[in-house]
Amino acid sequence: MDYRYGSHTVFQIEYHFVWVTKYRYKVLQGEVAERVRELVRETCGAFEIRIVKGVVSKDHVHILTSCPRAWRQARL
Repeated sequence: MDYRYGSHTVFQIEYHFVWVTKYRYKVLQGEVAERVRELVRETCGAFEIRIVKGVVSKDHVHILTSCPRAWRQARL
């Protein structure tokens, strides 16, 4: 297990997100899938969110993230 540490805390907060295309159209292929992957990595890097695991399928995206404890799921 990969724990994060604060000044007086030890924690592990992980969120599982699933984004689905409208009507499950299979549009996340080729360049579009690469761009989605790139945008997710850039955004997570900017906010110090660690991607534990991520998969871009043809009609949905799964991402398991590890966040600092100050972050709430609604802010993500």
